[in-house]
Amino acid sequence: MAGRADSTVLAGARVVLPTGTVENGRVIIEGTRIAGSPAQDARTVDLSGHWIVPGFVDMHNHGGGGASFTSGTVDDVLTGVRTHREHGTTTLVASTVTGEMDFLAERAGILSELVEQGDLAGIHFEGPFISPCRKGAHSEGLLRHPDPAEVRKLMDAARGTAKMFTLATELPGGIESVRLLAEHGVIAAIGHTDATYEQTVEAIDAGATVATHLYNAMPPLGHRAPGPIAALLEDERITVELINDGTHLHPAALQLAYHHAGAHRVALITDAMDAAGFGDGQYQLGPLAVEVKDGVARLVEGGSIAGSTLTLDTAFHRAVTIDRIPVGDVVQSISANPARLLGVYDRVGSLEPGKDADLVVLDSDFTLKGVMRKGEWISRPVPAPV
Repeated sequence: MAGRADSTVLAGARVVLPTGTVENGRVIIEGTRIAGSPAQDARTVDLSGHWIVPGFVDMHNHGGGGASFTSGTVDDVLTGVRTHREHGTTTLVASTVTGEMDFLAERAGILSELVEQGDLAGIHFEGPFISPCRKGAHSEGLLRHPDPAEVRKLMDAARGTAKMFTLATELPGGIESVRLLAEHGVIAAIGHTDATYEQTVEAIDAGATVATHLYNAMPPLGHRAPGPIAALLEDERITVELINDGTHLHPAALQLAYHHAGAHRVALITDAMDAAGFGDGQYQLGPLAVEVKDGVARLVEGGSIAGSTLTLDTAFHRAVTIDRIPVGDVVQSISANPARLLGVYDRVGSLEPGKDADLVVLDSDFTLKGVMRKGEWISRPVPAPV
C-alpha cells in the first residue's frame, strides 16, 4: 500500500485550509511537498465524500504499539512512531517520564539522534521537576526540585532538540528554570503542579506558555482558591493541552476549555503510553507497573491514571462527533497550534503550498481512511490513483 506519488491531485474532498473549508477542493502533491498547481501528467485520486485535513501534530506522547519512548531501544521508539503515524500523527514529540538524571540524559542522547534524522520532532521532559502532591504516574522517590543547573544538563544532553519541559513552577528553582527555558526558546509547561492561582500567574509572567494536560495533575478549580486552572485558562499567553479520550476529561470540561480559551489556545494531545494502538495488558511506565484494562491505563499500585491509550484520530473523531467542536477548530487544535508551539509551522500544521505533504483523509463520519507523510502514503485511501 505504501508508495511515493511524484505528482498527484487529491480531488473532490472537503479540504480544511487555514482560511476555512473548501467544498469539492483539491490538494496537489509534488514529490514531498504541497504544490500550488499540478503537473500535466499528474495522477488524480477522487476523494469525493471525504475530508482532507493536515497531518496531526502530537506534542506530548510517551509511546505506542507496545513500545516506550522512555525506556525502549531505537527500534522500539521507531515502532511507536510508526504506530502513531498509522493513526494520522505525522509529527510527534517523544515525552519522557521521571527517572534518574543520568538516565534521562542518556535517553535524551538517544532520542536526539532520531530528531536529527527526522523521525521525531523533539523531546519533552515530563518530570522529574514536578510536585509530589500531584505526581500522577511518576515515581515519587525520583522527583526533585527544578534546579536550573539540572534543567540545563538535560537541555545540553538533548543537543538542541529539547522542545518542552513540564515543571511544578511553585517549587524552589521553578521560576528561575522557566526563565532559563524561555531564554533558550524551549517551552516551559506548567503541570503536575500544586501551585496557587498567584504562583501560576508568576510563572506565566516569567515565560511559561503551555499547560500540561489541563485539569489533570493539578488542584481543581475552586471559587475561593481558583488555583492554576483559572490562571491558565484566562491568560492569552497560554496554550492548554487536553487529553480527549473520554477518561481524562468530562466533555463539559473540554467544552469549558474551548469556550474560555478559544480554539486558538487548545492543543489536543494523546499523553499516550506503550499500549496505544496495541491493547490491554501489563506494561511499565518508567519504573512503575501499569495495567491497561478496557483501554484505560492505571498504576498497579494506587490506581492512578497512567497516561492514555489514545491516538489522535480517535481524539479528532470524539471532538467532532461527541463534543460537537467545529471541524476547523479541531484542525487548529490538533495540527496548527502544536506546530506553531514547536516552531515547525513553516513546514507542517496546515495544507499550504510549499509545506510538507502531510495529510489525513477522513470519511464523512470522520473515520480515518488514509495518511500521507511527506508525499508518501502510510495508508492509502480507496479508490487508488487513476
